[in-house]
Amino acid sequence: MYIPRTLESFAETAAGQFPVLLVTGARQVGKTTLLRHICEPERTYVTLDDPLVLDLARRDPALLLQRFCPPLLIDEIQYAPELLPYIKMEADRERRPNLFWLTGSQQFHVMKGVSESLAGRVAVVRLLGLSRREIIGQSAESRPFVPSVEEIADREATGGSLDLRELYRLIWRGSFPAIAIDPGIDRDLFYSSYVQTYLQRDVRELARVGDEMAFLRFLRIAAARTGQLLNLAEFARDADVAVNTAKSWLSILQASGIVYLLEPYHSNLSKRLVKTPKLYLLDTGLCAYLTQWSSPETLEAGAMSGAILETWILAELLKGCWHNGREAPFYFYRNRDATEIDLLIVRDGTIYPLEFKKTASPGPADVRAFRALEKLNMPIAPGGVICLAQRSLPISRTSVSIPVSAL
Repeated sequence: MYIPRTLESFAETAAGQFPVLLVTGARQVGKTTLLRHICEPERTYVTLDDPLVLDLARRDPALLLQRFCPPLLIDEIQYAPELLPYIKMEADRERRPNLFWLTGSQQFHVMKGVSESLAGRVAVVRLLGLSRREIIGQSAESRPFVPSVEEIADREATGGSLDLRELYRLIWRGSFPAIAIDPGIDRDLFYSSYVQTYLQRDVRELARVGDEMAFLRFLRIAAARTGQLLNLAEFARDADVAVNTAKSWLSILQASGIVYLLEPYHSNLSKRLVKTPKLYLLDTGLCAYLTQWSSPETLEAGAMSGAILETWILAELLKGCWHNGREAPFYFYRNRDATEIDLLIVRDGTIYPLEFKKTASPGPADVRAFRALEKLNMPIAPGGVICLAQRSLPISRTSVSIPVSAL
């Protein structure tokens, strides 16, 4: 069963303007399914997962492009970066849009070649797992979130209800399409196979990681620290690897769509702001599996309950931006007095502050940190607390509660 994706519209627009369209994202988020769903009947599909095709692409890329003429969809382009210069030559010769559609599961392996070979000729878009709006059949309504009164009211009217039990079931199963839309799929078996494939195909072959078990340990450590400030020295110590190795492995996780680093907000006016990013896993189901929570109920009652809710909220907000082809103007705020705000959305020079709380009754204390933003000498818009409340209500003069169902 195909679930319509928010990215469809932007992908079609981008393809109409550039000769090459590249959709990147982690394995199993639906890149190929999306492109095959929206592609024209005359577009040929070629996958580099096929050993014979891959051998030809590496050995004689010019011959492959003679055998398979554009319009062409090439799946898993990271396995044959040798194709990129020939795609460039074909794009320059044809001088028209919509020639090549590419998918890539490994940005860290692909993007260097893309930026060198296809600069000015490629539109790069990012795909994450299914958003909740996509799951409930509202892909067209998903858009970048801003906590204005009108926006929250509109989202409340269309978001339906989402109680605690259903919320943590969504979080525990995750957003990969195969498992998100089919309750019959065994969750542990799915993620066990996913991790094994990721380690064997992507990490070993493309990143040349020698010790798979050490890398898996590193991946579990990252999952356990979702929503926390990144401390590479602690990561390296707990994984029993060198700091440089930890830094390299983190870049692999980041570029392959497994983790996201939320940067702190900086201001030249204040030297007291921390400069360390926060780490988030982009799929909460994978995060819950790696940290060994056996059910939605144990996850909700456990020590990671708040952190994984924060992770899910941030991922939903990212999907609203990336699936509409927008950059995410997201930061967090933390000063040396440990005053912290979970998220700042910076749009048109204005800051929208947000807190993420596992509570149904947020109060003034939950938005007290917003006062620290006055020192930044920037316009501060009304903010809010994304929480488990059933409807939006005022918390203070400039803040409201925002139900998670409104995302």
